Amino acid sequence: MRLKTPDWWYKRGGKGAPLTRYALAPLSWLWQGVTLFRQVTAKPYASPLFVISVGNATLGGSGKTPVEREILRRLRKLDLNAAGLSRGYGGSLTGPVKVDPATHTASDVGDEPLMLAADYDIYIARHRPDGLRLIENSDRQIVITDDTHQNVKIHKNLHILVVDGDTSDDAWPFGDGAVFPMGPMREPMKDALKRTDIVVLWLPNEQAPIDQKLLKCFGDLPVYAARLIPMPKSPPGPVFAFAAIAKPWKFKTTLTELGYNLLDFQPFADHEPVSEAVLTILCEKAEQRGARVITTEKDWVRLTPEWRARIDYLPITARFDDQGGFMRTLTEHLPD
Repeated sequence: MRLKTPDWWYKRGGKGAPLTRYALAPLSWLWQGVTLFRQVTAKPYASPLFVISVGNATLGGSGKTPVEREILRRLRKLDLNAAGLSRGYGGSLTGPVKVDPATHTASDVGDEPLMLAADYDIYIARHRPDGLRLIENSDRQIVITDDTHQNVKIHKNLHILVVDGDTSDDAWPFGDGAVFPMGPMREPMKDALKRTDIVVLWLPNEQAPIDQKLLKCFGDLPVYAARLIPMPKSPPGPVFAFAAIAKPWKFKTTLTELGYNLLDFQPFADHEPVSEAVLTILCEKAEQRGARVITTEKDWVRLTPEWRARIDYLPITARFDDQGGFMRTLTEHLPD
């Protein structure tokens, strides 16, 4: 059973955190100790490919996947051959294998790789060096590696750190800075920033302001804002919605901002499979109310073809405030 993300993880100063969390301090210290040991003893594989890591300092929900897709799109426009490499979280295949949307399912390769593979060359490998070696046999020159900011098994040429920039309603992307399981951090922020070349702030809509206090956290690093741009396939109307993502409340907010009449919303843990029974109930309730059922694109790709025919999804894309500036900074790191 997957656990839902605690809301207080992402509240400024850990507001609302239960006192019992401090009982987890020894586990947090152990987590940090193991991380440090892996970093000190690491012998990363250095691929001849140019490896761009897109990761984060927290556990999930920072906007990595739409940012990765936008980078792949922009590199293609520049006629640069790029592929994506993922661990394939949630899939049964260990890889290395190239994702084929015609034959693979989310239960094989994971939801995010399957979603991206509809438009780009995406590979999965539980052991990332094996994935890089497979891609080396193709004509790809650049690899976008998903969620590898803390991965010590491969050498990265460029580190892009994606940070949730939404600080509305007293939200703060790092909570009180506590490391898992006491808080959302995979490692102390100062350690994550030491390896960072570019910071991307992920904002929930076109109007969201950039928090100047948050910007100061990144010192002299180049920071670029990327915004969630929803692309509804049909006009908003009455819906029953569900989401199994790290921060499901953000999907609920997006639907509300778009003008959907949200009759019911069901949140689930990140990557949690939604049962046939739950889907049946949602669809029956929607039919009774003359409504539709809608979910995220990531959740939609996990559904069977039969359920996909009955359930809508909300496509989103990432749009940089300074697209030209971001790509100039990125390409400056590429070899001649």
